[in-house]
Amino acid sequence: MIAKGYTEEHEILAFDDETGLGTVSITDHAQSSLGDVVFVELPSVGTAIQKGDQIGAVESVKAASDIYAPVSGEVVEVNERLNTEPSLLNKSPEDEGWLCKIKLSALEERDALLSAEDYKKSYES
Repeated sequence: MIAKGYTEEHEILAFDDETGLGTVSITDHAQSSLGDVVFVELPSVGTAIQKGDQIGAVESVKAASDIYAPVSGEVVEVNERLNTEPSLLNKSPEDEGWLCKIKLSALEERDALLSAEDYKKSYES
């Protein structure tokens, strides 16, 4: 089963119980706020990260925005397509435009993530 959790910084973690991996993406709200994405900086495979660490950045025609780790763990895969197709973040931010996959080191951190409803409230207020 895939469970999704959100951060107030507009990241999503889609956690797969079967593989133990979390896929990090930015939200549709974030990509629409950024505008046309022209560059994506991704973390390196093998990097150990702590929840809240800056793990990358997104640059658009309007702004630049840092990407923060929603959980702690190790980066096991990055979406290399974003190097040549940064616009995937606009077209499909939560699917084809995923950023990286993390092997979680602290499963309980998933529980601290926001639900979709609470995430929406966080930017509407």
